Amino acid sequence: MHIRVDDLTGSDIIQLLREHLQGVAQHSPPESIHALDLDGLRRPDITFWSVWNDGQLMGCGALKELDRRHGEIKSMRTSAAHLRKGVAARLMQHILEEAGRRGYERLSLETGSMEAFAPARRLYARFGFVMCGPFAGYVEDPNSVFMTRAMQATMPT
Repeated sequence: MHIRVDDLTGSDIIQLLREHLQGVAQHSPPESIHALDLDGLRRPDITFWSVWNDGQLMGCGALKELDRRHGEIKSMRTSAAHLRKGVAARLMQHILEEAGRRGYERLSLETGSMEAFAPARRLYARFGFVMCGPFAGYVEDPNSVFMTRAMQATMPT
């Protein structure tokens, strides 16, 4: 697997992000959707990566800088053709390493509370994320789960 910074202009990544937004919309009411569109992901405070293998897009994810010490994981998605191949775990490891290089003390994320998001919540828990309250302008929402992780926590092997 090869992870690279992506400029969000390729047709494969645009299609995967469309699928991501459609999937979120399928399981979440509009007022509870916090996924970013292409323009939102192109902001200067966001680094976006794509995961490739033999010319095939396997997944994507992003890291948003909330402040000098706190980052937020955004837009984690594995292509349907590559589920359960370790794509999300490899990308999570990459994001954690980058957050460490940046000197972040904390990483946080928002995901859905519905059953469709259970695999994502299990992945995040495996990497040391625990439930927390809303952060960075989010508000309590029964359709959202907020998770955070101190960067000093150990990562799974």
